[in-house]
Amino acid sequence: MQIATWNVNSLKVRLPQVLDWLAARPEVTVLALQETKQEDHAFPRAEIEAAGFHVAFTGQKTYNGVALIARSPLSDVQLNLPNFTDPQKRVIAATVDGVRVIGAYVVNGQALDSEKYPYKLAWLDALIAWVGEELARHPRLALVGDYNIAPDDRDVHDPAKWAGDVLVSPPERERFQQLLGLGLVDSFRLFEQPEKLFSWWDYRAAGFRRNAGLRIDHVLLSAPLAAICSACEIDLEPRRHERPSDHAPVVATLRT
Repeated sequence: MQIATWNVNSLKVRLPQVLDWLAARPEVTVLALQETKQEDHAFPRAEIEAAGFHVAFTGQKTYNGVALIARSPLSDVQLNLPNFTDPQKRVIAATVDGVRVIGAYVVNGQALDSEKYPYKLAWLDALIAWVGEELARHPRLALVGDYNIAPDDRDVHDPAKWAGDVLVSPPERERFQQLLGLGLVDSFRLFEQPEKLFSWWDYRAAGFRRNAGLRIDHVLLSAPLAAICSACEIDLEPRRHERPSDHAPVVATLRT
């Protein structure tokens, strides 16, 4: 079983890339998408189901939007955080083959002096509280998505350049550690990884070519899943496509 996450930065633009990627990766059981940027009436359910997948989604025009695409049926679907009133569509959860999968698109925060920064921290606090409750109900749980947090300086191409900015600030990193404190494990760090391996690169200034990136997309696993995790990779190939997302998929492999 493989659990994957991918911020596609517009599913309308990148649906063919998503379906091609899934066709080439038959071992991927469930894929969480972020930034689908489509209202529900425009979501390509028919195309996804015609390709043989099950899907659940919640979205809005232009911004945000999340979805789960799975090869097995999705049950007990939850849309959005139940403990945080928010019009933005950022969370979706479902059970797939006995695993509770939560797909999250964490608030960016914009800047430390922006009103969106305290919103990000409050949103993360609500996520942490709810995930703790979900772990009590679902010991086999994966929290995946675009966290908009680089957990430490290994995950930043130039820590000095990013110091004092969003995505790397101490309060954000503290929230990431609080998620780990619930009993979740960063699957990427279970294994020896190459240095300077990232999941996001700015479109500007040839960010991908220069590998000026951040690792902000994560697959966190509960202890029972971490115990059977045999690999975690960042698939760089989709970032090389024409008209790519600015993110690459992250894939964790679980022994079944």
